[in-house]
Amino acid sequence: MTTPSSRPSSSPTGATGATPRRALVVDDERALADVVRSYLERDGFEVMTAADGETGLELVRTFDPDVVVLDLGLPGTDGIEVCRTLRTFSDCYVVMLTARADEVDTLVGLSVGADDYMTKPFSPRELMARVRTLLRRPRASTAPPEPAVAPITVGALQIDTAAREVRLDGELVALTRTEFDVLAALAARPHAVLSRSALIEAVWGGNWVGDEHLVDVHVLHVRQKLGDTATEQRFVRTVGGVGYRIGTGG
Repeated sequence: MTTPSSRPSSSPTGATGATPRRALVVDDERALADVVRSYLERDGFEVMTAADGETGLELVRTFDPDVVVLDLGLPGTDGIEVCRTLRTFSDCYVVMLTARADEVDTLVGLSVGADDYMTKPFSPRELMARVRTLLRRPRASTAPPEPAVAPITVGALQIDTAAREVRLDGELVALTRTEFDVLAALAARPHAVLSRSALIEAVWGGNWVGDEHLVDVHVLHVRQKLGDTATEQRFVRTVGGVGYRIGTGG
């Protein structure tokens, strides 16, 4: 375990005197962890590192980071299990790092609550761009209250954007923040077909860089949690060659 940097720093948002954002890097490759740490500190973050999953989880509890850069292939408790566990008590953003480009690893990683992923080797500058994009979306605990708006209803599905809650047949559906944001973006334009790039713009912002198929992964998990299947798309529908739309119509 390492201690936070003691160097003076400013908030990544550029607000003078603001409390610095906190980041946790969990990776057993010390050299890589140090590089990522240096880039985060340069951007004004207070940073801690951990070389194994157990220490990482302990630091998520005590350090309360805004974002965790998490390696998939950790010794002992791997990144998948770390992410699954931290999602039971933390709403921090998670960027998963993997040395394996295998699609299954990516799908599994995101299904336990990772918000984004990068395959090694990667550009630290691109990682920082991803982190900045995520942090433009405030954590639920710090987000300002939204004006009261009526929940959006799609058949048996109710999407309350003010409370950030989704209910299906009256039962609460547990979505990650990114899954909720994808669903809310679709629900905000119920008669429109949104392309991957349009959803990227709505959820991640126009400066996001990476693989647009990340959208497909999050849509897949939203569908699974809503009970949709490839043949029965009740709520999130695919429009071939175009994108996705929400609705119960044909």
